[in-house]
Amino acid sequence: MLQKSKPPVIASRDPDRTRRRILAAALTEFSTHGFAGARVDAIARRARGNKRMLYHYFGNKEALFGAVLRYKMAERRSWGAAMSSDPGERLPFWLKAACKDPDWVRLLEWEALQDGRKILIDEKERRSESLYWLDLLRQRQKGGQLTSRFHAAHLALAMHSLTIFPAAFPQLVRLITGRSVNDPKFQQEYGRFLRKFAAAFKPRERLKK
Repeated sequence: MLQKSKPPVIASRDPDRTRRRILAAALTEFSTHGFAGARVDAIARRARGNKRMLYHYFGNKEALFGAVLRYKMAERRSWGAAMSSDPGERLPFWLKAACKDPDWVRLLEWEALQDGRKILIDEKERRSESLYWLDLLRQRQKGGQLTSRFHAAHLALAMHSLTIFPAAFPQLVRLITGRSVNDPKFQQEYGRFLRKFAAAFKPRERLKK
């Protein structure tokens, strides 16, 4: 007796749109449950498809997680490339970007809860992205756009901390300021603080003779 063959995976007429839909669904699921707790079938439902479609495009859960990371990093690189190098403009921008994208922030927090000594998914490529950013900071230091008083890696950590902390710890924002991180007034006030604080990242003016 012949066995019925499984129906073939039907590729979308718009593969790019399908991939983006899967990536968006995966980001939500991974940020809600972490990599270990995320379920492939839940991602497929969010993406209005099935697991076979997901495996067709990405292979497995780990590959999908890596694809989400690469997609978000590419998104941020394109934003950064289009911006002024002035830290007084960049810091408020990245604050707003973090506040508007809590799923990305939560995804990073889930990773932080894991054993930091373990190799991260897609670590090699992510490390390359970090080195690319550090190289840009060093170029800006040489060009006089950023102070050379600090190590580029320390500047990078400081900028990350200043802009992502409110979105990562909204409860502390509320306890300290009495406002929600999503309150436009808080974001405006903190944005003004960042513009002023950015003076610490700029070169000192040369003394006039």
